[in-house]
Amino acid sequence: MNVSEHFLVTGGAGFIGSYLVERLLADGKAVTVIDDLSTGSLDNLQAVIANPNLRVIESKVSECRALSEIVAESESIYHLAAAVGVELVVNSPIRTIQTNLRETEVVLEAASRYGVPILLTSTSEVYGKSQKPAFSEEDDLLIGPPHLGRWSYACSKLMDEFLAMAFVRERKLPVTIARLFNTVGPRQTGKYGMVLPRFVAAAGAGQPLKVYGDGSQTRCFCYVRDTVEALLRLKRTSAAVGEVVNVGSEEQISVLDLAHRVVSLMNSSSSIELVPYDVALAPGFEDMRNRRPSIEKLWRLTGFRPSHHLDEIIALVAGQPIKKGAPQGAP
Repeated sequence: MNVSEHFLVTGGAGFIGSYLVERLLADGKAVTVIDDLSTGSLDNLQAVIANPNLRVIESKVSECRALSEIVAESESIYHLAAAVGVELVVNSPIRTIQTNLRETEVVLEAASRYGVPILLTSTSEVYGKSQKPAFSEEDDLLIGPPHLGRWSYACSKLMDEFLAMAFVRERKLPVTIARLFNTVGPRQTGKYGMVLPRFVAAAGAGQPLKVYGDGSQTRCFCYVRDTVEALLRLKRTSAAVGEVVNVGSEEQISVLDLAHRVVSLMNSSSSIELVPYDVALAPGFEDMRNRRPSIEKLWRLTGFRPSHHLDEIIALVAGQPIKKGAPQGAP
């Protein structure tokens, strides 16, 4: 294995991780995946599992005996391993916090030992209760109180960011942090609460689309291949080292409108039901009302903006033909 072409992807059997692994292999790189398959699946890597340049290790990063050796032979690390999904966060807060903190600490320590650059994926959740129309990387962050476990994910990922930046300052470790905003696409599961695959599955089965709360909360959905392109470009950009960068789409839609859009585009007979948060998730659950990124920093550093329009993304998730002439996002 050529060390200069070897990459480590933690969480590489997950939704986003598997697309990243496919892309790296397609670019002629060798890839080692470390994934405990707690939320990921080898099915996500089915298209490349036989590739001789791919090695998959089923393990927690913190329990991988070969971690030091793998890091030592890696050109770069993409750290995607994390607890995912609002339902997992609500139902398993201890697991959420421990996974996000412990696995990141172990990766940073190993990378620091050998001076291997890392791209760390974080989340738009860290913006918390911000009421700004678009979130910027320099914004102050407003997180809810600790008795509401819903905020444990945001806090644990934010602590990951602080720890990573400490490694940048104190040990000169090259780290880039990407804050991801609602990445979606084929292979994403609705099992852990992700809204678009839930809606598409329900519409395809003729079942009610369950919208949590009043549906007025807004989101911006970024196609997974656009997210992967942004991650690759950030990793190749020296000016991004030591920086936090938003990665997402700026095309905003309310969750209720999203449900109507899915039903319409799929020609589904499904109804749409509003379900109170207390019933759907947990008593006292607080949602982020709006979640729209400013991606000017991403554009300035990499020259890249996501290009897939929401209607196209829904068609891709639903496995339907994309209508010709569908509007595209920013070039």
